[in-house]
Amino acid sequence: MRASRLVVAIASVFAGIVSLAAQPHAAPTAPTAAYLPTRFIALEAGTMGRPDVLLIPGMSSSRAVWEAEAKLLAPNYRLHLVQVNGFAGSPAGPNASGQVLAPVVEELHAYILAKRIHPVVIGHSMGGLMTLMLAARHPEDVRKIVIVDALPFASVLMDPSATPESMMPQVEAIKQQMMAMPADQYAAMQPMMAARMVKNPDAQKLIAASFAASDRGVSVEAMEEDLETDLRADVASIKTPALVIYAYDSAAQQPDPATYEAAVQVAYKKMPNVTLKRIDDSRHFIMYDQPEKFDAAVEEFLK
Repeated sequence: MRASRLVVAIASVFAGIVSLAAQPHAAPTAPTAAYLPTRFIALEAGTMGRPDVLLIPGMSSSRAVWEAEAKLLAPNYRLHLVQVNGFAGSPAGPNASGQVLAPVVEELHAYILAKRIHPVVIGHSMGGLMTLMLAARHPEDVRKIVIVDALPFASVLMDPSATPESMMPQVEAIKQQMMAMPADQYAAMQPMMAARMVKNPDAQKLIAASFAASDRGVSVEAMEEDLETDLRADVASIKTPALVIYAYDSAAQQPDPATYEAAVQVAYKKMPNVTLKRIDDSRHFIMYDQPEKFDAAVEEFLK
């Protein structure tokens, strides 16, 4: 598979591989010593005593993907901004070996219990998948959930008849090629991928830099797990009020807009308390391409 085809395969199926490398400016404070997770760091911001909102970025993303949203929500909410270890220049820690997604979800569960909070959880891309995992496995943890441009099984965009088992050979091939790719070729791939994920030129540069700064092993392992995680059977059991915000780009080619919209509709059809919100003229990082529409959708749901 040539580098350009690899970019299409990854970016079209799981575009949430990258985000901003900068840190949020919403007056963060370190979490209390009562519980210190090892697979992520959660910085607190916003207003003490207000309802809690926990925000999870996507693959190879910094928590700064939520920077603008954090500023907007800070006066009325207590925020918990997650940074998964190994992404965007952070030390990999235990995420350097073995699984990533499921252990992070279990640490999120432990963090919520230790903090004695009942948050709204907002997740982008891979963070959206982890939000679904948390809501399915620990429904008592979450008050509401917001899924931003994520599917319960992303591999259906590569093959509508896909199963985790059928995808394993193809995903393994992508994984091996990404790990074996020379450093200069790997670096050259980042701007191409970023351009497929966001229209905003400034954000493209920051996104590419964030991916390049991430631990390649952690990112590739997380990508493999994302493409082989199938939560389609779990969706119907998630009774938590949910908002799914998804992108719609009329110029997209892989997947084409109609195919992607149909996949979203089918994926969440059986979720009992879900609202779907399409935001036009946006790519995967909706919060950068259409910030006002994105903010309005989140704020309305939180009310």
